[in-house]
Amino acid sequence: MRKEGKKEKPEGRIVRLLEKGRGVMLGFYQERYGLPYFAPFESASVEEIPLASKGSLDPSPGMIVEVDRDRRIIRSVLGFPEEPGVDTRVMIERFNLAVRFSPEAEREAGLLPRRISAREREGRKDFRRWITVTIDGENAQDFDDAVSIRKLPSGNMLLGVHIADVSHYVRPGSALDRDARERATSVYLPGLTLPMLPEVLSNDICSLRPRRTRLTMSACLEFDRQGRLVKSDFFPSLIKTAERLTYTSVFKIFQGDEEERRKYAALVPDLLLMRDLAARLRARREEKGSLNFDLLEPELVYQEGRLMAIAAFEANEAHHLIEEFMVAANQAVASFLSRNGLPAVFRVHPPPARSDLEELRTLLGPFGLLLPKTGKITSSDLRRVLKQAEGKPEEKFVQFQVLRALRLAVYSAENTGHYGLAIDEYTHFTSPIRRYPDLVVHRILKAALLGERPRPSSLSSLALHCSEQERKADEAEKELVEWRIYRFLKGKLGEEFEGIIVGITRAGVVVELLDYFVDGLVSWRDLGDDYYQQKSGRTLVGRRSGRAFELGERVKVILAAVDPLARRMTLVLSRKSEGKRK
Repeated sequence: MRKEGKKEKPEGRIVRLLEKGRGVMLGFYQERYGLPYFAPFESASVEEIPLASKGSLDPSPGMIVEVDRDRRIIRSVLGFPEEPGVDTRVMIERFNLAVRFSPEAEREAGLLPRRISAREREGRKDFRRWITVTIDGENAQDFDDAVSIRKLPSGNMLLGVHIADVSHYVRPGSALDRDARERATSVYLPGLTLPMLPEVLSNDICSLRPRRTRLTMSACLEFDRQGRLVKSDFFPSLIKTAERLTYTSVFKIFQGDEEERRKYAALVPDLLLMRDLAARLRARREEKGSLNFDLLEPELVYQEGRLMAIAAFEANEAHHLIEEFMVAANQAVASFLSRNGLPAVFRVHPPPARSDLEELRTLLGPFGLLLPKTGKITSSDLRRVLKQAEGKPEEKFVQFQVLRALRLAVYSAENTGHYGLAIDEYTHFTSPIRRYPDLVVHRILKAALLGERPRPSSLSSLALHCSEQERKADEAEKELVEWRIYRFLKGKLGEEFEGIIVGITRAGVVVELLDYFVDGLVSWRDLGDDYYQQKSGRTLVGRRSGRAFELGERVKVILAAVDPLARRMTLVLSRKSEGKRK
């Protein structure tokens, strides 16, 4: 029984072991009085750990090393943090990312036929006479989705979404399948891709290269003039893409660029039809409350291997076109699987927690962005406040706060709907080269089309594993990009930047630099000679001066210190940021 006057300590119990602890640690090698020491990244303690010996690897103080957790010996030396490629190696080791495929998987990949036989073509619908294109980024390497369109005599549009048939080559229980399942996803690091499948598959046999016959799974979706789906069919198929287009070239065509329109004259009519259909699909999704975050993202700009600038990447109309078609195909496949009572791996997005919605409601109120009572907030309400904030100074802050309130989308064997897309049934079908759940969905769909009753086992544990691997890959990419941005900023100490206040913590005020997508801390002592109190959860007010700082407010700051590896920086307010008076 809890005693009066004493706080009860939090208690918990282990319910499931998600990942066994690795037997290695990463950190800095140090020496003290000639003896070897180690400062691990993962420890909150400032104390260094004595090592058994320096070993034969002979690291220098300040180098990043990998140490055996139990034996306290150095297993490998990664190099100094500033050396090219060391940051990538650190992320690979830190997140235990797979770099090499098993010899058995490599051997299986090497034995795969490069040509499609007459037998492999049997029973497949032939779309090779259709004008079919891939649309990807300039630096894309694996092309696993292609699209085509036809206008029907009724005025309806028939959209073809053609996806590489990876399941034809990667069979359940094979070494290729085991390696792909373990990885669960391709990992995209700056300048390096760790593919889910060997290159012979991801960049060649399964890649939908222009003017080459490829095995695919096709979703043929018929939409009426309002963009409503009226019919869907699915086929094992054959395609031959007419062209490998980029988002940039398609966007130029949409903007009326004469040179691009002449270059791709045979494709322009179909691309304009696609544009029209995508706009209708997007409008219908938004009407239902689907959340579209057209967020600026950091793009690292290199010149001769050196990071020269941080640019803002923004999706354009061509990105939106492919996004709409992939969402439509994923939704149609999920509906087919659910309608036929088939087991599957769904992509689900749980509603936000009531407490997070209440906090969001409180934060947005002072901006005039009003939400209903917590229990009645829908995705349509969130879409409305995002729309109201468009073009205003607080737009980025509002987007950030809405994103914070949302939960992560995950894979699940149970279909519980997708809150963010405002869709009841959704799965991942369109990227089997780089996502294992998509490969599983292909197998289930293909079996169903052949009249078989698929009985895949352990879908719940598979969904959990794939969700964890996806989260790990995303974190590795995010941390590496941030590390490089902070390292870039280290050369700009003392310079002034514009930022936005995104948080208030016990340590001070968190400010995100608007042009660099990373944040830093303005400590309490650097706010001025005053005692600041937090008012209404979003405002700091100086007791003596009345000076106030609010969440979402733009401020000028000076960069005082940067620690790239820890991804931290210290900021001080510029004299140009006087704050408001309360």
